Amino acid sequence: MRSICPIRLFRVLATCSLAVLPSACHESAPPPPNIIFIMADDLGYGDLGSYGQEQIQTPHLDRLAEEGIRFTQFYAGSTVCEPSRAVLMTGRHTGHISIRRNNTAGLALEVVTLAEVLKEAGYTTSLIGKWGLGGMKNGRFPTLQGFDEFYGYLDHVHAHNYYPSFLIRGREREYLENEMPRGRNIGPGVATKKVQYSHDLFIDEALDFIDREHEGPFFLFLSLTIPHANNEARGKGMEVPSLAPCEQEDWPEVEKGFAAMITRMDRDVGRILQQLEERGIDDDTIVMFTADNGPHNSVGH
Repeated sequence: MRSICPIRLFRVLATCSLAVLPSACHESAPPPPNIIFIMADDLGYGDLGSYGQEQIQTPHLDRLAEEGIRFTQFYAGSTVCEPSRAVLMTGRHTGHISIRRNNTAGLALEVVTLAEVLKEAGYTTSLIGKWGLGGMKNGRFPTLQGFDEFYGYLDHVHAHNYYPSFLIRGREREYLENEMPRGRNIGPGVATKKVQYSHDLFIDEALDFIDREHEGPFFLFLSLTIPHANNEARGKGMEVPSLAPCEQEDWPEVEKGFAAMITRMDRDVGRILQQLEERGIDDDTIVMFTADNGPHNSVGH
């Protein structure tokens, strides 16, 4: 089966949406579809049941694959986070963007993003989770590049920490109850007091956005950090509130954490699908799921 480039598909949808926006000439045209693009961080395709995984249970994602299209020739734009996300957001090949590795200045504000194309087509746009293409110092905020709303991490290093002392809402810091070691309270690292798990906050935010914008059309880019490791935590980097349902498995601790993170993500994808059904917009919403650049081995996984 040949896959369809998701960027090209998004641009086709945006073009179609421009053609069917309500007007005197198109009063009977169907409304454009809502779009939810869910992207995991450092997930391998073999980590899902629909692609052969037998140890980790992913029933909701498997259902999504069964009821939709399962891509088998889907290639990431790069092998690492930042350029891969730049390719996704711009539809450009890595040879035509300035971001070709991690730890760069981010995406230039004049570069047209997917969100800007969809916003022009009448979509309400939201990015929840990891932007990874900017930072507080350079002012490369997603709200300046087509997103009406943003809640999450600006840069990919800050996103290593699942219990950060703050997240960004719009263009401002929103402080959390988590605490970092003295002297590192505003950056990446390992929390000394773990209260609010960022992934859970993102899912709550996504459910709230869908509830508010269910009349559509909306574009939700749910850019999850699961199952990326907190590299600064080394062997304890698979930060997750609970190892369930894997705590009794005869696996290394890091593998239990990795599996538990994927199970948690699958559960929450199920919650999103359920809300679409409850709101009666499941048939009017395109849901896509992918990972940014394939699996990792940063903590021995």
